[in-house]
Amino acid sequence: MTQPSSLRHQVCKVTVMDTTDPDITFDENGVCNYVHEFRDFSERRPDPETRDAELKRIIGNIKAHGSKRTYDCLLGVSGGVDSSYLACKLHEWGLRPLIVHFDNGWNSELAVKNIEELVTRLNLDLETFVVDWEAFRDLQAAYFRASVVDIEIPTDHMIFAALNQIAVRHNIQVLISGHNTDTEWLLPKAWYFSKFDLRNLMDIDRQYGRSSLSKLPKLGVWQQFYYSHFRKIRMVQPLQYMEFNKARAKQFLIDEMGWCDYGGKHHESIFTRFYQGYVLPKKFGIDKRKAHLSNLILTGQITREDALRELQQPPYDEDQQDEDKTYVAKKLGFSQEEFEAMLNAPPRDHREFRTDARDREFYFAIARAYGSLRRLTGRTKRPDPFA
Repeated sequence: MTQPSSLRHQVCKVTVMDTTDPDITFDENGVCNYVHEFRDFSERRPDPETRDAELKRIIGNIKAHGSKRTYDCLLGVSGGVDSSYLACKLHEWGLRPLIVHFDNGWNSELAVKNIEELVTRLNLDLETFVVDWEAFRDLQAAYFRASVVDIEIPTDHMIFAALNQIAVRHNIQVLISGHNTDTEWLLPKAWYFSKFDLRNLMDIDRQYGRSSLSKLPKLGVWQQFYYSHFRKIRMVQPLQYMEFNKARAKQFLIDEMGWCDYGGKHHESIFTRFYQGYVLPKKFGIDKRKAHLSNLILTGQITREDALRELQQPPYDEDQQDEDKTYVAKKLGFSQEEFEAMLNAPPRDHREFRTDARDREFYFAIARAYGSLRRLTGRTKRPDPFA
């Protein structure tokens, strides 16, 4: 893997990743670095039988640990495939999850319907966290003004902050995540930024925001330290231990849960649909479908030919794109002229704003010192039953 991506456009011979990723490299056969990295990852991954046994162990520990609690785990659900399918699996395994939906004001009607059908059919308890709209809208608007690539950070950051807050309130110590490598392993670093860099978020808000962050949940370095070390909250990713096939999961939900398809990945949110399908391609030259489809190619769920055919189509209906553009501008309080100017402004790097790099260095120093002290005193850390 010696040939860096050049100025000329080049597409991987195995996946559909190309030189719109500035960090991509190709070997002498035109195969990109992600193919080799995924093969290395797959070789290190335990076999299915070992993963299945580990999953059963973890499920047993969650049940035992939460046996005297109202809920033994918490699952955030968006109405999309991954989280909806995972809710079904938790029910099948006999777990007692609290289902939480983060309402940031951008839910599609289909997402709401999917969630309602899911919790009704599975007889699960649902709690909806409704974010302070005025404060959240202002933060989203600040990210547009800042002209940075990852304008999904306010949502992604605050979803997990809210989940931790709710977990504390209900005395739940296990958060269930739908993240999985079968569909989400590949995402170029240049296409996103750290979701939990609170200093970066606050600096963007300080320079371009007009409201107060005090009304919004936060999850920076020290909040993470509090939740993980003092409240002992752990994240568990069950889909990592399974062979997760997106198409089969989707069909199961349609057949068994009355689930309605909303189109592309994460299009259950109007904002995310517009961001991934319009803003990223038009402003930043990024088509996230290339990463999503390449991941499915690597895991054998689709062919490269199928992926190339899909990429010949627009990310989503172009009339709907125009409607979304008008809707998003109005909902965020921009005139059409203002919004157009921001969409056409030169991109800026997140690192032009403050970051939490020093906080993280300090955190890891404390963690190392804490570990050394426990070893010296003979108080070694007990194994994490959910790891």
